[in-house]
Amino acid sequence: MDEHFMRQAIAVAREGIAKGQSPFGACIVKGGAVVACAHNGVWEETDPTAHAEVRAIRAACRELGTINLSGCVIYSTCEPCAMCFSACHWAKLDRIVYGAGISDAAARGFSELLISDQDLKERAGSPVLLTPDVLRDECLEVFQKWAAGGEKRVY
Repeated sequence: MDEHFMRQAIAVAREGIAKGQSPFGACIVKGGAVVACAHNGVWEETDPTAHAEVRAIRAACRELGTINLSGCVIYSTCEPCAMCFSACHWAKLDRIVYGAGISDAAARGFSELLISDQDLKERAGSPVLLTPDVLRDECLEVFQKWAAGGEKRVY
């Protein structure tokens, strides 16, 4: 099922690229059903915190009427940054599944803090489970599609 839901995150990332956004997408799933999906909206919202994961968490919390997303899994096309990992932790998501790594985003010009989710998990004692490299090559293709487009803005 991880690949199925990751492909949905990839599809939403592609939708974001088509709207002039950065190449990131995320979906939150509970009990085998999608609760919310979002693409990066930093430029659309003029908000440096409008990452795909944060926007998906906000939408899922509204949809479920709670700030506690226990029992949910987030699928992200790229390893969440430190801010997004923290948001996943605070939302009490059970698991983070991601494709590309944080270093892949940094290699494309994004000003990432090169702290892996595994390091954050260990240093903070977070119970969130991590599943890396799911459809990594397909997630990297999202970066390539974005890079081949006209306007490619990083932050």
